[in-house]
Amino acid sequence: MNITWNSVVTFHYTLRDEEGDTLDSSIGKDPFAFIQGSHQIVPGLEQQMEGHKAGDKFTAVVKPDMGYGEFDKSLLQRVPLDRFGGNTVEQGMQFQAGEHGIFTVREVVDGHALLDGNHPLAGVTLNFEVEITDVREATAEELSHGHVHGPGGHHH
Repeated sequence: MNITWNSVVTFHYTLRDEEGDTLDSSIGKDPFAFIQGSHQIVPGLEQQMEGHKAGDKFTAVVKPDMGYGEFDKSLLQRVPLDRFGGNTVEQGMQFQAGEHGIFTVREVVDGHALLDGNHPLAGVTLNFEVEITDVREATAEELSHGHVHGPGGHHH
């Protein structure tokens, strides 16, 4: 069966940046499962999955606009450290800021923290090595719940 809209796709992947550094991988773990067309993976990878079948291996290059977006400088802001209620703030920390999303502390300098509201992979071209391990039709229950059930998916 070829991957089409509403099919359940199970796959292994290795994700690398433009320098070839591994950012994430499912190798040695359970494969990832999703419903094609459900927006559960980045759009550029989902588009490149279309038409493949179990056993296919391919490389998918996903530009930022079809991955985690372009880097947006307007999402950077300097915040005085006294606004953190006396809590220690260090580079690399991440935190939820209400309805504004997740912020990463990029640097702490001169009594201020530089906060970044971009996704950590914004502006990065994503290089996926993909191996499709299974393709099947999604069940009515999976479609109504919006996620895969069983191995590699959600268990109720």
